[in-house]
Amino acid sequence: MISEFKQIEKLFKEIDASLRKKVKIFVIGGAVLLQQGLKPATKDIDLVIETKEEFMILKNALNSINFTVKIPNIEYKNMNLNQIFIRDDFRIDLFQKEICGRFSISNGMMERAITFIDLEKIKLNFCSNEDIFLFKTMTEREGDLEDCISLAKRGIKWEIILNELKNQIKKSRQDVWITWVGERLDILEEKGVNIPIMKEINQLRERYFKEYEKEHDF
Repeated sequence: MISEFKQIEKLFKEIDASLRKKVKIFVIGGAVLLQQGLKPATKDIDLVIETKEEFMILKNALNSINFTVKIPNIEYKNMNLNQIFIRDDFRIDLFQKEICGRFSISNGMMERAITFIDLEKIKLNFCSNEDIFLFKTMTEREGDLEDCISLAKRGIKWEIILNELKNQIKKSRQDVWITWVGERLDILEEKGVNIPIMKEINQLRERYFKEYEKEHDF
């Protein structure tokens, strides 16, 4: 477990020194919440790389500083995770563009991201809390729903989440994602989280099920 963000800063300085070319990295998980004081520790550093070339450059750098590759287990079955890299307390979950199935980092997500660390070769961008919330509704990992609760308590712009979800569904043509996100939001409501966009989420779900029944002659 990583309990201080300065450990992550030190790690990325080490990675930066091992890179042969510049890479732009998007952080979309617990590391951002750790830096904001929204969680006491994180075991995963979730990173998204936009291009295959940058992915390979970063992968080679991690290998060169003694990170080893681990095969993703069942809790990552929906996540389209490319590789997990582990060294001591550090565990990096590395995605190339797509995060969950065809759910991918969009232009809007990149525009909302803030550059937090800018080194010689690494530009480390923090995704917005809204995009992190949406990402965490896509997973089955232990602790992600608790992170969603912490983000909601801090205050998030729900319309951004709704619009990005609609954008992802349209772009990927994966309407089924609304059922998964809807189920996770149902659980969050049961845990006491006020979700102002639930009416729209329910309408999207109902539309999906009607279309599904029509296509399958139910």
